[in-house]
Amino acid sequence: MTGSGFWRSATRLAAGRRVWPLLVAALLLVAALFGMARAQDRGAPDDSLARLEQALRLTDLLGVMATEGTTYGAALEQEFFAGRGGAKWQAEVARIYDPARMARIFSASLGQALEGADLEPMLAFFTAPAGQHIVSMEISARAALLDDTADAAARARLQDLRDAGAPLLDHLRAFIDANDLIENNVTGAMNANYAFYTGLIDGGAFPDPLTEREILDDVWAEEPDIRAETEDWVYRYLALAYQPLPEGMLSTYTAFSRTPAGQALNAALFTAFDRLFVGISRDLGRAAAFHMIGQDL
Repeated sequence: MTGSGFWRSATRLAAGRRVWPLLVAALLLVAALFGMARAQDRGAPDDSLARLEQALRLTDLLGVMATEGTTYGAALEQEFFAGRGGAKWQAEVARIYDPARMARIFSASLGQALEGADLEPMLAFFTAPAGQHIVSMEISARAALLDDTADAAARARLQDLRDAGAPLLDHLRAFIDANDLIENNVTGAMNANYAFYTGLIDGGAFPDPLTEREILDDVWAEEPDIRAETEDWVYRYLALAYQPLPEGMLSTYTAFSRTPAGQALNAALFTAFDRLFVGISRDLGRAAAFHMIGQDL
């Protein structure tokens, strides 16, 4: 399969369960975990960054992300070079999604993006009982959606909320708007898909050279599907995570998101995640291309 036909298949797969769970991690609290390693680099006067990292359960989040990457890697192999990846492909996917490697890349970017920011309001929010409860619900929901049955149940639950015109949907919409989650995730996903494409080209997946215009046209052709899948996944994930929250807690979280500290953190997180997943996608594209054409990595 070559040219646009291959790319359409590749991006439809890439725009599935891997892209959205990983990029939705940029929902304010979950990604702040990675920035803690930058405390000393910025000359932090105390251990506030380390305490925030501990409160936000970095180890748990990275474990979920690594599982997501492994699942996506298996799907790539099945789709494009079934039976030819084997242990070498599994090892390459494990390297690309190594939690320590991801943390180093992300923390370097986030440290730059948060240079000079006041972290005290973030620490105050995330170490409070409400913040701790939100952390627990987000990580639990993220892990639950790794299971196809749980994901289907979450999809059905969201449809029930829509059919009933549940007030929760208005609260979710306010939270999504406050953090610009749809637009930022669409942009991030398209950047990652472009990087995946360039990785395929670098690895020799296409026998005929493609122009920059052709690449961009193919990427933008997927934008409507990416947007629809993004919106569906964001609402499904947030409904699962936040429906059990005590009354008023989501509104409090949304209010924090609208503060200068919340807005600064949100922007920094999306910047850092974009850089992280552009690199991951390019690495995956290149690795996939080598296996597709039968070369050793």
